[in-house]
Amino acid sequence: MLTTIYDFWYAAFQAEQSSGTEGWAHTFSFLNLFQYVTFRAATAGLLSFGISILIGPRIIRKLISLKVGQPIRTAEEVHKLAELHGGKLGTPTMGGVLIIASVLIATFICGRVFNPFVAVCACTMCACGLLGFVDDYTKVKKKNSDGVSSRTKLFWQFVIALIAACFIYFKTEISGFGATAQQIQDGVAGFRLGDLRIAIGDICFPLFKVPIISLGILIIPFFIIIIIGCSNAVNLTDGLDGLATGCTVSVALSYSVIAYLAGHFFMSTDYLIIPHNRYIAELAVFLMALVGASFGFLWFNCHPAKVFMGDTGSLAIGGALGTAAICTKQELLLVIIGGVFVAEVLSVILQVGSFKLRKKRIFKMAPIHHHFELLGWHESQVIIRFWILSIMLALFGLALLKIA
Repeated sequence: MLTTIYDFWYAAFQAEQSSGTEGWAHTFSFLNLFQYVTFRAATAGLLSFGISILIGPRIIRKLISLKVGQPIRTAEEVHKLAELHGGKLGTPTMGGVLIIASVLIATFICGRVFNPFVAVCACTMCACGLLGFVDDYTKVKKKNSDGVSSRTKLFWQFVIALIAACFIYFKTEISGFGATAQQIQDGVAGFRLGDLRIAIGDICFPLFKVPIISLGILIIPFFIIIIIGCSNAVNLTDGLDGLATGCTVSVALSYSVIAYLAGHFFMSTDYLIIPHNRYIAELAVFLMALVGASFGFLWFNCHPAKVFMGDTGSLAIGGALGTAAICTKQELLLVIIGGVFVAEVLSVILQVGSFKLRKKRIFKMAPIHHHFELLGWHESQVIIRFWILSIMLALFGLALLKIA
């Protein structure tokens, strides 16, 4: 089984102690730091950032040489917006491969890749990223903004989300199903909430120190909605240079904190009274790798962008964040922490609904970031102000963990 650097070093260190010799394990005794989740999470963030900065220019040059430029919608489709975004024509897309690669490498080096929470988030991210890659490739091949059909994309999103949801629901370490009574009592498997044992089908919210409702197996459709919804929400947000990337940083960082806290017994069950699982803290390593990779990608994606993440990145990030929210049993909190993503989705829903029912539009254009552009805000103003909102919402969401 693949383990962390610490596990390899510790095994070698024990072997050297038993033999009475001093080898490389004694020389590199500082690797003992890798036993701590906090150190490995921070290292994963720095490492993924460094990887992004290092290989980013090469990937961008390769994308340019392959002529995978981002198709821009015509003036007939978006009117004035085409004038504002005309300069983006030809900017390479599919940059999401840089984010995915950086996250996976950093997680592989610093994290326990067979931890069920890390595995399901990483696999969901890769699967959604592959779907996004196919969509981006189709757009580039057709040389227009029409990629994979909406029905086809939604079908495969459903399949990916269904597999992830079933894994979370039936996996012993997460749900407790199949675990012995002693394991459940000791908190080895499944979740605890204070002195209560909670089921994977329970829905929790920090303001309530007991589960709000228990859905049982019906939690699976709920999980599917979250993963698909979050994946599409990030995709809709990815319309301006660095907007989705910057919001990803605040959301992923918040959930890494939640995962770390939820993995520590006394902090989660005695102080905060949030769902606890002894395996969940490892997810902080993966999420911090995502934070670092997002910062690294933002280096090239900030206005004016040298590369776009495309659906390859946005669907992957959304799938990972939605799955992380489920794994930490803080699904409803995602509405607050990921408030910018939620606002983008709601603006589209309201716009379409209003036009179909009243033949009138609520916004000048949806998603809502384009509405503010058409009001006269400069692109950089929209991006930075949305980042500020995302940070404030993330802080508010974290503050809710200790209201009562």
